[in-house]
Formats: sequence, structure tokens, C-alpha cells
Amino acid sequence: MKGLKKLTSYILITFVLIITIISLLGIWEIISLEDVMRKIFTSLFIIFVASVIVLFIFSVLIKDSHENKE
Repeated sequence: MKGLKKLTSYILITFVLIITIISLLGIWEIISLEDVMRKIFTSLFIIFVASVIVLFIFSVLIKDSHENKE
């Protein structure tokens, strides 16, 4: 569990750094910020929804399977 928290924190730090770099490039008008930010937020929303579904499945199925064994 400790390793999973560490991996998750590194992934979140990477996301923050990537979004920061993209935002800075947009501020300096090197890239079109509107299209990139829309795609980033859409992608993050899809990942969030998928994570919620996976968490729900694990909490229902794994919890039920552990209760049935006891």
C-alpha cells in the first residue's frame, strides 16, 4: 500500500509539472492554449470517471468476496 501511495504521488507531481509547462507555453503564446487546455481537462475528466468506476467495482466486489470467506 505504501508503494502505491508513492507511485500515485509521483504520477500526480508529473501531471502538475506537465500542466504547468503547457500553461506557461500558452501564456507566452508558443502554443494555442484553448485547444490544449480543453483536451487536458477532457482527458482528466475521463480518467477521473474511469477511476471512480474502478474504485466502485473494487469496493463492492472485493469487499463482498472478503466477507463471504469469513
